[in-house]
Amino acid sequence: MSEQILVRHCSPTLAGLKTGNMFTCEHTSHEDVREFIRALNRRLKKKGLRVLPLRFGDKKALIYIYRPTRLTRDLQNSFASMLLSQRGYDGMSPERCIIQLIRKLRESAEFDRMEFPHEIGLFLGYPPEDVHGFIENKDNFKCVGAWKVYGDEAAAQLTFAKYKKCTAIYCDKHAKGQPLERLAVAG
Repeated sequence: MSEQILVRHCSPTLAGLKTGNMFTCEHTSHEDVREFIRALNRRLKKKGLRVLPLRFGDKKALIYIYRPTRLTRDLQNSFASMLLSQRGYDGMSPERCIIQLIRKLRESAEFDRMEFPHEIGLFLGYPPEDVHGFIENKDNFKCVGAWKVYGDEAAAQLTFAKYKKCTAIYCDKHAKGQPLERLAVAG
């Protein structure tokens, strides 16, 4: 796993614009991934970031980087809380919700054909109305960017543009030698 992959897939979270990101990376051993994640957590903890392995395949791992304070706020939203409750997360802390999410991911089909629980968008900072729209009616979305939009299309388009610009800037800065600790915004 490389820092470059992390920057390419997680810049909006590093910048404090987004609650979380997930990405898949190839690996040669589970222990190598775990050690890399431990090192990342030591480096990024003071910036308010946390990195977790969500699922391992034979040669791939699904990694989650998030901001615990933002996740707590997002999951306390009444609509998000109701959606989680309907999906079996009743009254849980954000940490316990992540454990439940990990359990669901690990119970799904083989890694390359893994089905993501629909509520996963709530862990990434997607608007609850869009997560609900996806759960209820996958086909009637208004637009697609970082997620499928069922609610406020104009706001989502602005957010998508911010994410795209942030990723371009962060990838450029990282390629020029800026370390993760300097790219990550304290939050």
